[in-house]
Amino acid sequence: MTECNQAEFAFPSCKSRKVTADFTGGNISSIGGVMLLKRADRQLGLIASSARCIPDLRRQASVTHSVRHMLAQRVFAIACGEEDLNDHDELRNDIALQTAVGCDEQLASPSTLCRLENQVQRAAAVAINAIFVEQFIASHAVAPKQIILDFDATDDAVHGGQEGRFFHGCYDHYCFLPLYVFCGSQLLCAYLRPSRIDGAKHAWAILALLVKRIRQSWPEVKIIFRGDSGFCRWRMLRWCDAHGVDYIAGLAKNPRLKAIGAGLMEQAEAAYNETGMKQRLFGTFSYAAKTWDRERRVIIKAEHSSMGSNPRFIVTSREGDPQELYDEGYCARGNMENRIKEQQLDLYADRTSCHKWWANQFRLLLSSLAYILFEHIRRIALQNTRLARATRATIRNKLIRIGAVVLRNTRRIRLHLSSACPHQDLFALAAARLE
Repeated sequence: MTECNQAEFAFPSCKSRKVTADFTGGNISSIGGVMLLKRADRQLGLIASSARCIPDLRRQASVTHSVRHMLAQRVFAIACGEEDLNDHDELRNDIALQTAVGCDEQLASPSTLCRLENQVQRAAAVAINAIFVEQFIASHAVAPKQIILDFDATDDAVHGGQEGRFFHGCYDHYCFLPLYVFCGSQLLCAYLRPSRIDGAKHAWAILALLVKRIRQSWPEVKIIFRGDSGFCRWRMLRWCDAHGVDYIAGLAKNPRLKAIGAGLMEQAEAAYNETGMKQRLFGTFSYAAKTWDRERRVIIKAEHSSMGSNPRFIVTSREGDPQELYDEGYCARGNMENRIKEQQLDLYADRTSCHKWWANQFRLLLSSLAYILFEHIRRIALQNTRLARATRATIRNKLIRIGAVVLRNTRRIRLHLSSACPHQDLFALAAARLE
């Protein structure tokens, strides 16, 4: 990078005042709000428990940066919007980040952080995912009566020669196919998979593990499995029936389903032709594909509008009004897709550019750790405020990326946050609630 030795820069005057700038302002950070993330992590113990899952194979006498410090450095940086390893060439000197990590010296270099990513293997990834579940359970003061486990997969585009890279015909590019599990807005699992698989692969095993662990803590809780048609597998539904787990899942259209629902679709079309307004009619019937073990309840949404017919089908074990189950039970899973977008767009879960498979899985987990910290801030520190339903990017831009002058001596570290920050009241409230 070109180094400029010019001491002072002149700019257009302002009301007869001379305007100049220089780089002698001292230690100034653009992420003064990173200490909120530190407080959230201190309440959860998230990074410390995750660091214990990662074996440190280095010669300890020569170690300068511990695994916990490096993990905190990466997670806090991602949460602050600095997602790339190369960012740490300069970011490692940021005193605000050093303070949040718990150091008073230069943080780990990109090459050191890269070696951390490449030493993570399957056992560590499984253990960190288990911590997500423990955090979810611990976040409830009392056992809930009912929880809905949302399963969904998404594409994670790759652009190099990474291990496990395959072309996916539906997404029309080379990608991974990570599987996410959420309960509401809380993350329970982030599992990287190659794209050359059935979209429901391993979902059954993950559901079984989650149900077993959740019922250990909450024996009476009602568990509902929810997913789109990509997760409608009769063996999985049979397992749910046998283990007292309700389900509501999409069902892909086929000629037989269309024939069964033809009468309701004709009614919807006739009503549309008569009124000119979009029609939505709901019905229910028993159905079993040839390979299924038995018939199950199927709900049909017969919709007709100016775009023509648009039938939809879901299979469920739940009783109740078909329209209510469809609109409030099934369609609510769309909120999970917003959470996945936050993971990928706001917290860079798609930066899986390492060559090795488990390094890319670890990067997905780094993003997930940052997500959980933000979720804790939003759910606890920002409850009943104007940011109570804000996205991670909004919270970051308003409360984390705040300019600060940092003064550090042998007795104290002071962060003088910008006096022009427009959200000082929210920052003060969040800091108090996280204390």
